[in-house]
Amino acid sequence: MDSRKVRILGVALAGVVIGLGLSRTVSARDDRLKFPIAAALSSPDAKAKLDPKIPLYFGKAPHPAGQDLGPFSTNKKTNHVGKSDQVACEWVFLSALLELQARVRSLQGSAVVAIESNYKDTPFVSETEFECGAGTFVAGVALRAQIIKIPGK
Repeated sequence: MDSRKVRILGVALAGVVIGLGLSRTVSARDDRLKFPIAAALSSPDAKAKLDPKIPLYFGKAPHPAGQDLGPFSTNKKTNHVGKSDQVACEWVFLSALLELQARVRSLQGSAVVAIESNYKDTPFVSETEFECGAGTFVAGVALRAQIIKIPGK
């Protein structure tokens, strides 16, 4: 092998070794964050989009008795790029609540009760907070709840 080819191979090999030495393990972010339900529900978007005729009862909060129309789960995601964790999580939480209310309408129900977070199939029950999974590029909220029909409504 001539000396020119040996030098080229040596430079290439050195570049690979340096590149491997400088590389670092990159892990995807997957934080579980909790935010206040009240703050999300008081946003202008929530006030404009949620149907006040379909009440939402979180966790073990007392609610009127009604006919159980069954459980329902939703799992929503949103683009997280350029948004704070709280903004992205509140946005996707609203999206999940809108889907719960749509389910109530489709079943001719009256309310959503026992709403709990269920991110990655791990329940988080609270009357005051919801859980959101925040990654590098995506935020997600999973909720499960019961749909009921309140007599006379």
